[in-house]
Amino acid sequence: MPRLKILISGGGIAGNALAYWLSKIGHDITVVERFSSLRDSGLQLDLRGHGIEVMKRMGLQEAFKAKVAPEKGIQLIDKRGRRRAFFPATTAEDGVQNFTTEFEIMRGDICRILYDAAVKHGAKFIFGTSIENYDDKGSSVAVRLENGREDSFDLVVGADGLNSRTRKMMLGPGAKDAAHPLDGVMAGYFTMPKPMQQGEEYLATFYIAPGNRAIMVRRSHPETLQVYIGGKTHVLDSVARGDVKAEKEALTEFMRGAGWETENILKAMNTDNDFYLERMAIVKLDQWFRGRVVLVGDAAWCPTANTGMGTTSSIVGAYILAGEIGRHCGRGTAKKSGKSDIGANIDKALTSYDAKFRPFIDQVQKGIREGSDWGTSFMSTAFGISLMHVFAAVLAFFRVNVGAMMLKEQVKDWDLPDYEELLNEA
Repeated sequence: MPRLKILISGGGIAGNALAYWLSKIGHDITVVERFSSLRDSGLQLDLRGHGIEVMKRMGLQEAFKAKVAPEKGIQLIDKRGRRRAFFPATTAEDGVQNFTTEFEIMRGDICRILYDAAVKHGAKFIFGTSIENYDDKGSSVAVRLENGREDSFDLVVGADGLNSRTRKMMLGPGAKDAAHPLDGVMAGYFTMPKPMQQGEEYLATFYIAPGNRAIMVRRSHPETLQVYIGGKTHVLDSVARGDVKAEKEALTEFMRGAGWETENILKAMNTDNDFYLERMAIVKLDQWFRGRVVLVGDAAWCPTANTGMGTTSSIVGAYILAGEIGRHCGRGTAKKSGKSDIGANIDKALTSYDAKFRPFIDQVQKGIREGSDWGTSFMSTAFGISLMHVFAAVLAFFRVNVGAMMLKEQVKDWDLPDYEELLNEA
């Protein structure tokens, strides 16, 4: 089949994974990333379930293992710092994984691994720009980038995250966006210098305070601490997204007096650092493509951090999209001729991608926005938090896998497809 010319917007996990697969099977891949360089920073992530298998099929298991984070589990503490429950890391042999898995990795490390693999197979990356606008002509997509460059592509892929500009352009002017906020749920993230103390272990530590406030700290490096801080509040409703100074001020006001190490953490937060804040939202679309434009990753279906499946969904979704393109459009080994079924084949690939992966995402997203917030209300009080400590201690004593209870790794009645076009060498 003719070689497809494909533009991917977004050099994150989903975009880089897709670039790897499509360049591996011979297609002409260009990735545009609005940041000036590869974003090899960010918080700690993990792979679960089918995501682990896809990583193995990519041949990246050894590269992944070389960068795995050393976290050994997660502990729940009270305002005095006393441990109330501990849940150890699980391994692949344990089946469904706990909160901490043996596949923990920093976001920057997995992005770099995927980027290097994609470049090795010929994918081209353009940093410091993004799609300004596009015109889907039916037989091709004319694209203008913010740097003034213009070009034409057989397919455009939006892999530009929760607040995807590609998605907004695809839906059209005046259309309601598909990102649905989780009623004030937000989380700030930053790293702070704090060397490990004698006897300290690589553990995640989770603290819940009255008023729907929480802090989690974890480390993958002996000199620095990762901090996750936030909860449920509407103090950010009037703060512009990306206004870091205002976000820090609002978050400081919300968290002040929460107890434990909060004041020290807030002091560290209000310095020059890598802080960013995410307002939690779920993305739901009836269809992940329109014409010659398709979405993948958080741009298409952001499941929120509550599911523990954001990274896995991105890796698996990119594999499915690439697999369907390979199955219906073939490997990029032939020159284009005057007569071609490229358009019909792309339509079939995108339709099949949507149909095959949607049952997976439907299960992952199920229940995220439905139901009452009684649990949140209950744990917003000191009494409720105390009862939760007791419940967690019982679960820990009986070695209950709380990750299996609360996260969405278990996708039932769905099998990872085998794509000969991706897995066989040319």
